[in-house]
Amino acid sequence: MELVTLGLYTLALTVLFLFGLHSLVMVYYHWKTNKLPLLQPPPLEEFPMVTVQLPIYNEQYVVERLLRAVCALDYPRQRLEIQVLDDSTDETTELLARLCAEYRAQGFLIEHLRRADREGYKAGALRYGLERARGEFIAIFDADFVPRPDFLKKTLPYFADPRVGMVQTRWEHLNEDYSFLTRAQALSLDGHFAMEQMVRYRAGFFINFNGTAGVWRRRCIEDAGNWQADTLAEDLDLSYRAQLRGWRFVFLPDVTTPAELPVDINALKLQQYRWTKGAIEVARKLLPALWRSSLPLRIKAEATVHLTSNLVFPFILLTALLNVPVVILKNTLEGYDGFFTALSVFVLAGIGTFLFYLYAQRAVHWDWQRRLLLFPVFLAGSMGLAVNNTRAVFHALLGKKTEFVRTPKYHVVSRSDRWQDKKYVPRRLQPVVIVELLLGLYFLAGIGISLYHAELAALPFQAMFLVGFGGIGLLSLRHALQR
Repeated sequence: MELVTLGLYTLALTVLFLFGLHSLVMVYYHWKTNKLPLLQPPPLEEFPMVTVQLPIYNEQYVVERLLRAVCALDYPRQRLEIQVLDDSTDETTELLARLCAEYRAQGFLIEHLRRADREGYKAGALRYGLERARGEFIAIFDADFVPRPDFLKKTLPYFADPRVGMVQTRWEHLNEDYSFLTRAQALSLDGHFAMEQMVRYRAGFFINFNGTAGVWRRRCIEDAGNWQADTLAEDLDLSYRAQLRGWRFVFLPDVTTPAELPVDINALKLQQYRWTKGAIEVARKLLPALWRSSLPLRIKAEATVHLTSNLVFPFILLTALLNVPVVILKNTLEGYDGFFTALSVFVLAGIGTFLFYLYAQRAVHWDWQRRLLLFPVFLAGSMGLAVNNTRAVFHALLGKKTEFVRTPKYHVVSRSDRWQDKKYVPRRLQPVVIVELLLGLYFLAGIGISLYHAELAALPFQAMFLVGFGGIGLLSLRHALQR
């Protein structure tokens, strides 16, 4: 039994180490490519027809803000078509009908499109709209985004290259300072955009459309097989299919689109579940085609890590569970001192993760040192989400089909705004909360065991597991009770 425990622990650490090394690969390519000049095309001289698609499902608190921002885009009205793809089942539909009529009376080409059902969820709505769209280019915004007036004039010039199929902008955050939860999410998303997207773009790897705040060439969508609803990550799926067809994607780090971050941990868990499960589903669907392609090995390898990175969550959970038994075994078994000493090399992967987020914050914030003080809390919270996200990974691997559950938003921007009494707040406490709380107690006991054996090296990890799992569980319970 001891050998099985140590073997599984070593396996879990090895997997985490390998994915952690990928952070160092990102840092390396950041150093290598950071000084390369970005393409700067000339400004628009002609204005092509653009269709702006707004997929909406029960978002009564934020749709008015969205429509007002879209109708404020600095672009000729007769060259701008707005499709409100409304699958709502509540008062949102009445509000949208009124807003669309108001803007139509002002001369906007705006359509309020309703489907008979939600077949295909967001992917189905986008495909339905595309069949009726007049635009050569398709801009997409989720309900919680607020595009800036110059969005189209800053993105469309890149399509002068006929090989470019999609242009993605960087997300900013309307309510980053609302709470520790929103600040941690901002840190995570900044890492994705300022490092992953930027480095992959500069280094010539595959990047992805992030589901919103981007523009597609219509012909690219159709050539790649259109929107498909067989995964929960329709954006990642279409991105990879398009790039496998030879289309080029562009990422613009200096063109930003603000959005509202989830303020309720239980809503965030729904989002994390969907993103995690969707990415693994896309990996199952497209990795065979990726490896059959004639792409260079380095692109295939990087794309594989990109699509499978969420596999870390089961191994985070396994490492956490085995940490306490390993402390006991280390202090009761004879002859394993060299083995336990060798395990310390796995700590090096953590350095790569820290550098990854350090360079991301430096790239987009002048006060990056202050923001990095949140890194331990962010790391603990990421570990704490392992129960929720491990469930998503196994559902994807087993092929279990689940509903597309959108992340509700409440127009919460300032600290005085309330969300607890709004509609759409998740009403059911997920069973994973019980597991998270039990794990919190488990690591509280683990800290006691480590202190008893004077195993001080284990204490920082167990404290992080305690804060991560226990903190996520308690916050989930607290937010559920605040309803």
